[in-house]
Amino acid sequence: MSEAGVLDEGFFRRYRELLDAEDAAFDELEHAYEEGDRAHFEQDLSAWRAIVERRRSFLERHGIEDLATR
Repeated sequence: MSEAGVLDEGFFRRYRELLDAEDAAFDELEHAYEEGDRAHFEQDLSAWRAIVERRRSFLERHGIEDLATR
C-alpha cells in the first residue's frame, strides 16, 4: 500500500501516467517492428523496458507485489 496505507487519488493519477507512457512507448515499438526499422526498434525496445521498470518500481515502493515473480 502507499505510505498512508491506502491507495489514494494521487497514486492512481501517477499510475495512470505510467500506464499511458508505457502504452505510447509500446506503440512506437510496434511501429518500428512493422516498418522493419531495426535501429529504431532497438531504441524503442530500450525505452519501453525502462518505462516498464519505472512502473514496476512505483508499485514496489507502494507495497504492491509483482505477480510475475511469484
